[in-house]
Formats: sequence, C-alpha cells, structure tokens
Amino acid sequence: MNPILTQIGTVFIPAGNIEEARDWYCDILGLNVQGEILFGHLFVLPTTNGTGIVLDSKIFSEKNTFKTPAFHFNTNNIEEAYEYMKGKNVELITEIEHEHWFNFKDPYGNHMMVCKC
Repeated sequence: MNPILTQIGTVFIPAGNIEEARDWYCDILGLNVQGEILFGHLFVLPTTNGTGIVLDSKIFSEKNTFKTPAFHFNTNNIEEAYEYMKGKNVELITEIEHEHWFNFKDPYGNHMMVCKC
C-alpha cells in the first residue's frame, strides 16, 4: 500500500501583506475573518470541506506569484460568480470562457480561476 495519498491537503497562496490578503480573500469568499495569523506570516482560510487554503506572506515575491492558476474555486453558477467578482472590483483577466470558467487576479498578482462544477 502506498503511504502517499492521492489527495491535495492544502494549497499555499503567496501574499504580500498577510492581513490585507486575509481580509480580501475572506471578503470575496464570503467568510468571517476567523482564526489568528500564525507565526507572523500564515493565515488558514476557514474552508468547509475539501482542500485547505493557506495564505503565506513568507513565500511572497513578484517572481513567486501564480501566473497560471494552480487551482480553481468551484461555483454552481458561473454567470452569477462572474458578476459577483465584477461587483467586488476584482481584476478579471478573462470573460467567461466556454460557459464554464473565468480567471481573475488577486491583489498580489496571483492568477486564479473560478470554474463551474
């Protein structure tokens, strides 16, 4: 039996300012800011299930940001998600593609994706 599971436990997102990143991600994901900043550079987003998300200011550099989405956030309604992000003044990189997904940037230049599940 292989001791390495075929699961992703946590995704680390480089963040320039951990407090600002915490507030921005909690806002766009509709989360209450909960928990503390760990070790002065980590914030674990309170996800409900599946893969965890950790914001990390220690790994941030301009060269270290995601220029291609490393993962996507799920949605049941891609049009509603797109309009929601637009209303939050999130920098949208693409329109809705193939009625299925769109890309956006976080405040630190990371490219992210929302995809209809």
